[in-house]
Amino acid sequence: MEIHQTPAQPDTIEQNLGQYGLSTYFSSRFADVGFDNEKGVIMCVLKEAYVPIQKFKETFAAIGKLASQKSFNKFIFDKRSLRAFHQPSMEWYFIEWKKEVYEYGIEKHRKILPNEAWFKKMVQIAKGQILTDYPNNIVHLLDIQYCDSVEEALRK
Repeated sequence: MEIHQTPAQPDTIEQNLGQYGLSTYFSSRFADVGFDNEKGVIMCVLKEAYVPIQKFKETFAAIGKLASQKSFNKFIFDKRSLRAFHQPSMEWYFIEWKKEVYEYGIEKHRKILPNEAWFKKMVQIAKGQILTDYPNNIVHLLDIQYCDSVEEALRK
């Protein structure tokens, strides 16, 4: 899948990636993605209130390609810009994408959610449903933690 890049404001990329010492992998309308080879980290910062599922899958396919080429062990997913919860995207990400990148060595997942009680509740409900519907998933092999900031996600 191809990522259609749009010119991003340098200050947005610097705010999302550069301030944490991450190199830019790509920037699109929907996400900034960066990495640090030495720390073994890939980070995706969503930039829109809603990401259509096709754009979500394209973004994560590109992240998977990066993960397959290097030695990464941690993925940080900053979802603070989201204002819509899309169950099919979460299900695909949880069941298919996490399994793919686990095979490349990414075992640590750090998530930063919007500071909205309803969003956090939706994540909890959806995760429970996914675990029920997909009992043979790999979640027990992963170190998944929720964080309040990028700094915390980088430390953990």
